[in-house]
Amino acid sequence: MQRLGKNIGGYFGETIDIQAVLRDIESAARQFGWKPETFLNAAGLELFALTRPDSRSSQGALRVYISTGIHGNEPAGPLAARRLLQENRWPVPLDLTLCPCLNPSGFVLNRRENRRGIDLNRQYRLPQAEEVVAHVAWLERQAPFDLCLCLHEDWESLGFYVYELKTAGLPPVADAIVRSVAEVCPIDRSEMIEGRPAHNGILRPDVDPRTRPDWPEAFFLLTHKTRISCTLEAPSDFALSVRVAALVAGVNAALELVAANSREFSNARQTQ
Repeated sequence: MQRLGKNIGGYFGETIDIQAVLRDIESAARQFGWKPETFLNAAGLELFALTRPDSRSSQGALRVYISTGIHGNEPAGPLAARRLLQENRWPVPLDLTLCPCLNPSGFVLNRRENRRGIDLNRQYRLPQAEEVVAHVAWLERQAPFDLCLCLHEDWESLGFYVYELKTAGLPPVADAIVRSVAEVCPIDRSEMIEGRPAHNGILRPDVDPRTRPDWPEAFFLLTHKTRISCTLEAPSDFALSVRVAALVAGVNAALELVAANSREFSNARQTQ
């Protein structure tokens, strides 16, 4: 599996019709009983979340949050969300929440930032962009999550990698993600990724969000909504089908691990 060599100085790969993808997502969500909730609808800009409580569980189900599409030049994320919804292979017992596209205007322009040139994934400490203001207000109304997954791409990367941010006392999730992704996509085995130490495609930075002025979504989630957050980074210089397969495999592996270790995650919830 070879890199395409398209991304020199930026992302120059495939683009998607985000509105068509979101229509497919809404159709699959309706088919399989997800509940939609619009949390921003202004000046032609709509953001929505999908939720699916697990009614098959007699116990309180674990809560998992998945988001993607915060950078408009990372098309694999919304496509992975579409595939996950269409395949409908969710393990029991999980209550699921999905934000399938947090920056639709960026996809129209095929750029990282939104239509006003703002990188939304640096806005989560002091939100100003309307998308992030609305998203944070919606997140604040949600109960805590047992796991958060943020789906991304990296146009510079040599292969797939994942950031894992978590507090003590929880099983790691990133190892299972990387093992599963390795079957469909190359892993970046570099010792340094994005200027941070890495091991076998996993970064576990020892970082205090309070020391960073510009928060990504993952920092807000870890600070306010969860004890473990994983950011999955697909390598943009591989075929789009490979990147989508990588994100789908990573999400499935994470969900299966959490479901299989429900007691540990449930116990951790009590101290959250």
